[in-house]
Amino acid sequence: MSVMGLGKGKKKLGKLGAMEKRELPVETDPHKLVTLVCGANIHTSGDDVKVLPDAIWAGQRVPPWLWELRTRGAPALAELDPASKQYWLRVRAAGMRRNNKLRSLRKF
Repeated sequence: MSVMGLGKGKKKLGKLGAMEKRELPVETDPHKLVTLVCGANIHTSGDDVKVLPDAIWAGQRVPPWLWELRTRGAPALAELDPASKQYWLRVRAAGMRRNNKLRSLRKF
């Protein structure tokens, strides 16, 4: 299959020129997988980050606000303070969704 205008056998170039796919190495050594966080090092030099024992994570090096983070969805509208900007943005978005739904139900 040829790309229109390129002729037979020519490759389409991206913004940076011809790109080839690279296979990323996958760590298979079980000892490294257990003791290191493989792939966490974003620098070109250096080692991967070591996994720390659970005793260290028991509260000594972890900030207390980490345990108070919301892991579920956004808070319900009833939980928000009516004096906050977030509350009124949510009210406005709900009103816009309602108006759009009503408009889509019209006959013509």
